[in-house]
Amino acid sequence: MFETIRKNAVTLALFAVVTTGLTAVVNYVTKPTIAHQTALNQKNLLDQVVPVEMYDNQIQRECYLVTDPALGNATAHHLYLARKGDNPVAAALETTAPDGYSGAIQMLVGADFHGKVLGVRVIEHHETPGLGDKIELRISDWINSFNGKVVHGADDKAFAVKKDGGEFDQFTGATITPRAVVNATKRTALLIETLSGRLASLPECGDANE
Repeated sequence: MFETIRKNAVTLALFAVVTTGLTAVVNYVTKPTIAHQTALNQKNLLDQVVPVEMYDNQIQRECYLVTDPALGNATAHHLYLARKGDNPVAAALETTAPDGYSGAIQMLVGADFHGKVLGVRVIEHHETPGLGDKIELRISDWINSFNGKVVHGADDKAFAVKKDGGEFDQFTGATITPRAVVNATKRTALLIETLSGRLASLPECGDANE
């Protein structure tokens, strides 16, 4: 009986060692492919909010960390800087709309340093299907209504949903979600406008405090 138990234990141990080894090998082999695909997806997203013809640097490699209440929470958000030659021309900044109908909405906002919004994409949300999810490009082109809009200061009443006197459509039966996205876009674009003069003081992505 004890011999049987010992054999079973040895068999299980060997199985665990082999399985762990195979998992490690698969992870080692696929890791570069996964990293490459992740980088491609990230670049595609950045290109949707900052037109590629605007810059000539490797935008993904010019990444900084921004912490500001305007971004919806106290987390450090990634900013990707677009340059033309040596001149900063625009940025894509991760931001959070904390007041969505079903919780926080994670976004990426592209804007130049003069208040002009170049593009907006929703990265993650939990809004109601069929109502609030129209903030997703795959469901509606509403998110493209920000393209080319200029925020004329914090008191710009036009940069709001129509129910609040602004120029952006709300959704039938769902005003909270688009209002949250519009307001977050406005705050983020205004913040980007202030950053061109203090880029050198921002920590780079990958720093210890990220």
